[in-house]
Amino acid sequence: MAEDVEIFELKRTDIRGATVIDGFPSVGLVSSIVANYLINTLNLTQIGIMDSVYFPTVSLVREGTPQNPVRIYAGEKVGEGEGAPDQLVVFISEFQPPPNLVKPIASTILDWTQDQRCKMLVSPEGLVIDRDSNSEETAPEAEETPAEKEEVEASQPKNEVVVYGVGSTEQMRKMVIENGIQEFTEGVITGVAGVLLNEGKRRDFNVATILAEAHPDYPDARAAARVIEVINKFLLHIELDVKPLYDEAGRIESQLKMIHKQAKEVKPPTQHSPAMYG
Repeated sequence: MAEDVEIFELKRTDIRGATVIDGFPSVGLVSSIVANYLINTLNLTQIGIMDSVYFPTVSLVREGTPQNPVRIYAGEKVGEGEGAPDQLVVFISEFQPPPNLVKPIASTILDWTQDQRCKMLVSPEGLVIDRDSNSEETAPEAEETPAEKEEVEASQPKNEVVVYGVGSTEQMRKMVIENGIQEFTEGVITGVAGVLLNEGKRRDFNVATILAEAHPDYPDARAAARVIEVINKFLLHIELDVKPLYDEAGRIESQLKMIHKQAKEVKPPTQHSPAMYG
């Protein structure tokens, strides 16, 4: 089925040496929020799409412009050598691939990344965690309402969201440790990010997954903000201000809830087409 997933370039761009970001939906929609933030903040330009007969038959319309379910954006190359800002390429999608499409999508991304001579691939991911798991013994009060819980979470210090990293090669694992990221040593990483790690190891290509503790039940913009802080330190050499993301976390989460609720109602045309992420 790998041959049924294709990348079409809309604009020829020199991305040799660039860093590729995987923006397929993950726990808490962390990767989707990170990808959207990078595209909008860095004013990245769409250079291509990924398409397949098995993708949802939908068009995402934004500002009057139809968008493919999987899009590829890139920034301009700004200088070269040590200390120069990294050139970014971002894959972004609004749907969660079903199991039969995960490997073809990941293989196609990595094939294209290597063909374009990019230097590494990074997957932002959410890690399912119960942030209140240790609070029951110390807080025996009456159960909070969802609104009260969100208010408490919004007031918590940002750095309480723990971020982990794992690399496909010795070089990437070294980068994770040298940048003070806690190494993810035991556990399971599923979906596109998991396949990218395995393929990166098999091909000896640099792939890293950056995992932030995230709520699985709603879009977690705060977890995404922590991942962006780490990516900024880890890769970009660019000053990214994530304060607006923290400040607008509630609005972003509500907006994404609405988008994915609407997308969930779209019925696929065949049994092989994936449902939208929800």
